[in-house]
Amino acid sequence: MDKLILGGVEFESRLLTGTGKFSSKDEIPKMLKASGSEIITMALRRVNFNNKDENILNYIPKNITLLPNTSGARNAEEAVKIARIARAAGCGNFIKIEVINDMKYLMPDNAETIKATKVLADEGFIVLPYMTPDLIAGQRLKEAGAAAVMPLGSPIGSNRGIETKAMIEIMIENIDLPIIVDAGIGKPSQAAAAMEMGAAAVLVNTAIACSPNPSDMGKAFAMAVKAGRMAYKAKMAEESRYANASSPLTGFLHNN
Repeated sequence: MDKLILGGVEFESRLLTGTGKFSSKDEIPKMLKASGSEIITMALRRVNFNNKDENILNYIPKNITLLPNTSGARNAEEAVKIARIARAAGCGNFIKIEVINDMKYLMPDNAETIKATKVLADEGFIVLPYMTPDLIAGQRLKEAGAAAVMPLGSPIGSNRGIETKAMIEIMIENIDLPIIVDAGIGKPSQAAAAMEMGAAAVLVNTAIACSPNPSDMGKAFAMAVKAGRMAYKAKMAEESRYANASSPLTGFLHNN
């Protein structure tokens, strides 16, 4: 079975979604059902136990895996603190590290992200760090204990697509971890392109949440992700078949 595995947990869907920017929180469970997404990220500040209508947890079905993020953290220390609070609040062991101190472009701080990943992985968290695409930083994140690496496709919320394609492809080829393209994906076709590259999954929030029909858009993205994954696997199988057929070593072994 072709499942997404993160921290030893298996998922059928390779579409991760978010909770921000919906015109109504009531749209969130409808979108999750339509898209089949099994993982949803959320900012800890949206968990309000004193106000049922404002508490985002009341809109997320129990069968969905929560992926709290450390939105608002400007260094590793703040990210670790937020992650610990999220787990203490009952949000589980999954955590998406976001360390952003650049308020103009909202680019993540890879160095501080690596520090936070090491601390939290050692504490048993399943860490998914959001980062600026970079091979060496990605390798450091793996060494620090990340369960996956989440490079941005383009600036967060921009819907500009995969402007960092070449760097992400290098990471996919050289880092033995799931690579999840996060941020900037604005169209289902862009999600399909990410999957065709060999990404393990994508995270889409703005393009779905800001659609006039989040449920239909979520379903469209889910279909695109499946198509892209199928194309990637078919392409790799085809390339492998042709490579084997033309390999001098294969011919030698076959004839001797």
